[in-house]
Amino acid sequence: MKHQSPLSPHLQVYKWQLSSLLSITHRMTSIFNLLGLTIFAIWIFLLFIGENTYNYFEVFASSLFGKFIFVGITWSFSYHMLNGIRHLFWDMGYGYEIKTANLSGILVLCASFILTLLVWIT
Repeated sequence: MKHQSPLSPHLQVYKWQLSSLLSITHRMTSIFNLLGLTIFAIWIFLLFIGENTYNYFEVFASSLFGKFIFVGITWSFSYHMLNGIRHLFWDMGYGYEIKTANLSGILVLCASFILTLLVWIT
């Protein structure tokens, strides 16, 4: 009988860290940002078509689900932008120390929520 080893044994012994969670989140927000750009393109298209079709978008946008989606996309853009700035500093050689990387990651998370809140409050 042939013994099959696991495909990714590192996933079985890997200890999660803040930097890995933030990296995965950064990749996921890329997908959500694409969704947001698609919704924005649909919004522009419906504006172009006419008022009757745009009313469907208004119904969606004013629903609880629509508001949840828009707040989520706002957070996604905020997080991705701020984490991208963090990565620019890394590209310049700053912030690689574990303590600094963890602190900047926490700052990015907190600032993304604050920025989202500021966008939706005003």
